Amino acid sequence: MAEHTKTIHPFFSEKSILFPVILLSGIGIIMVYSASSSISMETHDTAFYYMKKQALFLGISLIVMFVAASFPCKLYRSLSYLILFVAVALLVAVLFPALNIKAGGAHRWLNLGGVTFQPSEFAKLALIIFLGYSLSKKQDMIKTFSVGFIPHAFIFGLFACLIIIQPDFGTIVVLGIITWGMMFVAGVKITHLLSPVPLLIPVIYFLVYKVEYRLERILSFLNPWDDPYNTGYQITHSLKAFGSGGIFGKGIGLGMQKMHYLPEPHTDFIFSIIGEELGLIGVLTVLTLYLILLLKGIRIAKTSKTLFGAITAAGLTIYIGIQVFINTGVALGVLPTKGLTLPFISYGGTSLVINMAAMGILMSIGASRDDE
Repeated sequence: MAEHTKTIHPFFSEKSILFPVILLSGIGIIMVYSASSSISMETHDTAFYYMKKQALFLGISLIVMFVAASFPCKLYRSLSYLILFVAVALLVAVLFPALNIKAGGAHRWLNLGGVTFQPSEFAKLALIIFLGYSLSKKQDMIKTFSVGFIPHAFIFGLFACLIIIQPDFGTIVVLGIITWGMMFVAGVKITHLLSPVPLLIPVIYFLVYKVEYRLERILSFLNPWDDPYNTGYQITHSLKAFGSGGIFGKGIGLGMQKMHYLPEPHTDFIFSIIGEELGLIGVLTVLTLYLILLLKGIRIAKTSKTLFGAITAAGLTIYIGIQVFINTGVALGVLPTKGLTLPFISYGGTSLVINMAAMGILMSIGASRDDE
């Protein structure tokens, strides 16, 4: 019986990951259709344009998750430097006008033969795999500042410098939380982790208070109802969506905020549409599925037989958790506005593929029987 269990593919054996991901993705398809149908009809003469694309992304993503789960976790460990190099190369490539796509004053997308791709999403996954390798390899000297902290903070700094040029301040925040979270899990001293705090004050000043649109986001977050038709527009309409949904919601397709009131209803603010159309019940269902996924990630991190597996699983769990926390926090008005997708639900090919790949790697770690 034990031998038969070993032959089960991780994609099928790790049901605590597979089922929540499938359910969340299914909810995503339905809600992308509902949230985008009006926009889709206006711009593409069909209500199904974004839903069809999301369904295609989902099919590709499930294949990616299956393939990622197929590889033993020790392979990711051995390829960590190559993956890191590819991520850096893609972040550099997006800076060239001939390769990037400019939208809203930012150039965050690569155009590779008609296929668009967001390198910063891949950078998050690459950073997690590299940190898992490096932090596990340096355990004997993890408490020293020069070995445990400096090299990993430097890699984060390299990514941050390349991404701020795009610019994408929110992704830098996410990468920072992942990096410091993984270093904490690996055993880096708290005093070392807190050492950059004095340097953050001038950095935050120049990156937030000296950049008008970021400052407006902070001010509108603090007092959204002071300017509900301008800086507070997104947050106030998001809150109206949740308020009007009540306990059971208005019903799928019956929400009003997606009708050119709430910006980005099928991407950044899809959680608000869930609140309006599925109500408190729908919101709690989605959050419960995420909780199951995160608890499974924590359990894999705690029970992994290798340090690389444990630290990487922790990083992957932080990665999904912080995206959920920020997206839902922004939608509920408890965090400043930041364009970040809701994992497995929001419309978007790159984020869905990378999130699925992350879950595939987590499956591989969870199913691994290899010792260090």
